[in-house]
Amino acid sequence: MAFEQARKRMVTAQLARRGVGDVRVLEAMACVPREAFVTAGMEEFAYEDSPLPIDEGQTISQPFIVAVMAEAAELALHDRVLEVGAGSGYAAAIFSRLAGQVFAIERHPRLTEAARERCRSLGYDNIALKTGDGSTGWPEQAPFDAILVAAGVAAPPAALRQQLKIRGRLIVPVGGTDEQRLIRIRRTAEETFEEDDLGGVRFVPLIGVQGWPERRSEAKSSRRDKADSLAEMIAQAAEELPSFEDPNFGKLFDRIGKKRVVLLGEASHGTSEFYRARAAITKRLVREHGFNIVAVEADWPDAAAVDRYVRQGQSRGGEEMPFQRFPTWMWRNIEFMEFVEWLRGHNEARPDAACGFYGLDIYNMRGSMAAVLSYLDQVDPEAARVARENYGCLTPWQRDPATYGRAVLTKGYRKCEDAVIRQCRALLEKEFVYVRQGGDEFLDAAQNARLVAAAERYYRIMYYGGAESWNLRDTHMFETLEHLLDWHGADAKAVVWAHNSHIGDARETEMGRLREELNIGQLVREKFTTDAALVGQGTHQGTVAAASDWDGEMEIMKVNPSRRDSFERLCHESAQPRFLLDFSRHPDLAARLSTPRLERFIGVIYRPDTELQSHYAEAAPGRQFDLFLWFDETMAVTEIGPEHVRTGVPDTYPFGV
Repeated sequence: MAFEQARKRMVTAQLARRGVGDVRVLEAMACVPREAFVTAGMEEFAYEDSPLPIDEGQTISQPFIVAVMAEAAELALHDRVLEVGAGSGYAAAIFSRLAGQVFAIERHPRLTEAARERCRSLGYDNIALKTGDGSTGWPEQAPFDAILVAAGVAAPPAALRQQLKIRGRLIVPVGGTDEQRLIRIRRTAEETFEEDDLGGVRFVPLIGVQGWPERRSEAKSSRRDKADSLAEMIAQAAEELPSFEDPNFGKLFDRIGKKRVVLLGEASHGTSEFYRARAAITKRLVREHGFNIVAVEADWPDAAAVDRYVRQGQSRGGEEMPFQRFPTWMWRNIEFMEFVEWLRGHNEARPDAACGFYGLDIYNMRGSMAAVLSYLDQVDPEAARVARENYGCLTPWQRDPATYGRAVLTKGYRKCEDAVIRQCRALLEKEFVYVRQGGDEFLDAAQNARLVAAAERYYRIMYYGGAESWNLRDTHMFETLEHLLDWHGADAKAVVWAHNSHIGDARETEMGRLREELNIGQLVREKFTTDAALVGQGTHQGTVAAASDWDGEMEIMKVNPSRRDSFERLCHESAQPRFLLDFSRHPDLAARLSTPRLERFIGVIYRPDTELQSHYAEAAPGRQFDLFLWFDETMAVTEIGPEHVRTGVPDTYPFGV
């Protein structure tokens, strides 16, 4: 049942929404079980919008590409079809639901046998498979109404063209060994053909006498003209990054100093270079360009403890140590601690240009409830009594709010939603009265009240899946940023630290295109347009601090080298170890990188064994970001331990252990 639902979502979100309109193709994709064609153990990823690895170093094609090729081939019920590059047999199975007879050729005998057995067990008896050189076709069964080639060629093989019937269609990827154009060739007469370009694709090379020689497919690169290669274009556009301590590092970012909002991303939540780069950029923007807000992907009450420290605020007795929840290392690391110390020193030396520190995220509902109650106890005890009543229905779940979502599935807790919204409104309606008793204290309480309301809804809907919970979280982060900018006035300028998945424009990734997810990067671009800059970061390999499972222990893990078909591999093959790309200064490169390709996203969880399915997604970096920082080899952050804790620090010092 779960696979059937996933298959239906695939057809709706990955195919129909992206323009596949042939009803017969959509029906075929909806009935063939892709989970039966993937490698054992990979079934849970069967309906992801990506190719999947199979034996012999090959892949099962992305569902969207299979559907596009099937639609372009215009298959009819009595057609005879040749497929070149059968692989797992999945595409042949799809074509067999659309045509009368399918003949499929596979180069690897093991794959041929496995595909034959899968098709036989599913009752697809109109498929014939053989092992052979697909570039020469299957002359004994020719001519064909359609030929579909699942591997790239430098030029369409003559043998395949000649095995087409008149009015037959050949669908073939044409180009280099790592990037091609999908071409449809229609035979209009004995010696005449018409061609249509269907768009950019990436297939493995077709090996054979009329394809690529074996040795070329195994070479490190395709040996195309280097002047035309993306890696060479990246190398030519790359601006070398000096060391983080060099003042010239920060000066490179004076180009975005006039922006009102600068979003600084990261490709993982546990990489030292990403934190140090963001710190160096932020120092420059704060010191030289008047940025007075640093807002990060952390919970508001935890970040508020840091804000009190960097702005010499008052200690709150009995307050919990911040950043104690999983993943503790995300903010309790020495790279971040060093930035916090710098920010405190800056604010002490420049009180006229002090910079605040704030959290944008949604998770610490318990901390926010406590902060609202503590504030009201001081300024309005009667309102505090009412607030305790309003928050009462959430109290059983405040330590583990995820269990609240499970409870909502089986019981009626709509009253909780009404109560927390009522409480938020009650506090905001008294803004004029409360602000006179302390503006910053009111801002803190108001934002905590907003967080409780947003978190209640977030935990209530998270068990339904889909895009709604993600969108609620990023919308809350964006609205918090708006509140901060409004609070600090027309001259306020903000730096945001968050993951690439939050700060890169979601519309230029499969998040937005396929899953209808938005993010703070998209929302910032839509509101601030040219007054915003989106800055991503990436790496090829190294180590990272992460966990294997949610709530697991932090581990120092080895990061796999980036995939050959990824954006990161292009950056690696530029042979530049540290650089900055400014897409506005290199529009040709931005245009080339506007074709979606795989990009790596590592969060607080890292699973190297299933990296393709767990951590790669398609994105168009040339439009996703304005600037991009590259560090070819990186190392994990250093978690704060007892040896890093100083003595004799203020009560507000946030990094005690």
